[in-house]
Amino acid sequence: MAEVPSTFQLKPRQPAPDFSLPDGKGNIHNLESLSEGKKALVVAFVCNHCPFVVHLAKEFGEFAQEFAEKEVQVVAISANDVANYPQDSPQKMVEFAAANNWDFPYLYDESQNIAKAYAAACTPDFYVFDVNNELTYAGQFDDTRPGRGGKISGDDLRKATELALDSEVSAEPWYPSTGCNIKWKPGESPDYF
Repeated sequence: MAEVPSTFQLKPRQPAPDFSLPDGKGNIHNLESLSEGKKALVVAFVCNHCPFVVHLAKEFGEFAQEFAEKEVQVVAISANDVANYPQDSPQKMVEFAAANNWDFPYLYDESQNIAKAYAAACTPDFYVFDVNNELTYAGQFDDTRPGRGGKISGDDLRKATELALDSEVSAEPWYPSTGCNIKWKPGESPDYF
């Protein structure tokens, strides 16, 4: 499996790209409704089958539950081409979320336009926005990877989200997330690679 890093195309204080996407059951969620009344927003590009996502899926669910109490909204988005990767279909997304105790929206970006707007490159790829929906962090969950040992802690994302609660940008350098490349539809691979 090829390991692809984050692109860091979005810059600190850049506004969150807007979206309106269905979850695995067809309910529509948008940026405005998800972030309204919240102190921060975490957007994660993920999928069901990637070993890098599977590696931290349960801990990401625990992270989301912990930070929900601090008025942080978490949302996951899958943009993979389900024609060629049926294990990432919306129905399978519902099952994956349930298996990992994800109590937050897990959305499907069928057009792949939202992944491109965020310049997402890999699964998982994380973005943190403050109360004004301005980017305060992009990068890794923590420094663990599948098969490389270490305890999954989510330390990088935790620290960044705590800072976002005070509208503070995480100090750079930001360490890229790495994982499987987003499975682009034929002819749809973005030009930021």
